[in-house]
Amino acid sequence: MSILIDHNTKVLIQGMTGKEGAKAATAMLEYGTKVVCGVTPGKGGQEVEGKPIFNSLKEAFVRFPDITTSAIYVPPFAAKAAVLEAIENNIPTINVIVERIPIRDTAYFLAAAREKNIRVIGPSSLGYIAPGIGRIGVVGGPLVQEIFQPGSIGVISRSGGMTNELSWQIRKAGMGQSAAVHVGGDLLMGTTYGDLLKLFQEDAQTKAVVIFGEHGGWYEFDVGRGQSAEEKSRTLADVGVMVAERYEDLVTLIQPFA
Repeated sequence: MSILIDHNTKVLIQGMTGKEGAKAATAMLEYGTKVVCGVTPGKGGQEVEGKPIFNSLKEAFVRFPDITTSAIYVPPFAAKAAVLEAIENNIPTINVIVERIPIRDTAYFLAAAREKNIRVIGPSSLGYIAPGIGRIGVVGGPLVQEIFQPGSIGVISRSGGMTNELSWQIRKAGMGQSAAVHVGGDLLMGTTYGDLLKLFQEDAQTKAVVIFGEHGGWYEFDVGRGQSAEEKSRTLADVGVMVAERYEDLVTLIQPFA
């Protein structure tokens, strides 16, 4: 069992004909992700990695009506329209890889997604991975096989680099990951730590979760709001959650759960 992606996930890439979109398509397909097609206005009829390109999501759904996830690789000025098109076509999960999106645009499409109960990962998210099952985006990069292996530790990170680094430390310690998610580093976050913790809590495979956040961020405060650091650690420990005082202590804390 995994969160966000499974063997039945079918992925569409918006902006697949661009440099980053094509690179992501190759990376996902090589890892076994079921990328079925791409969408780039004006590029319909082309192919990338043997997958058809359509001019719109409406055209794509005629051929592939069971698309479950969109990965968005378009310029920042086009991101709002691309996300709204995915929302209008009721794609359940949307991974917004795009960086430098105007905050007003992000606020608008996140509100639209909430109205339709659609999950948005990002913006500015490298993606996510369920080791041995599939990945959305390029999380793990070319070293994905060395960094990730199936296991019982969930990883949530604000930093793309630390998503890989935390996962590598877990792997070096002889453990594996149930899933690793880069939530993105923008001010507004589509899927929060709390949202993902609920998914991990319901996942039978996951025994422990590691979170890498930002000092003073409001999403971080949501995880343990209203208590001092010392009180928070004691309270979390009472319900089975341990807080590492130092990065070096991380692996030691999670090893008993692996």
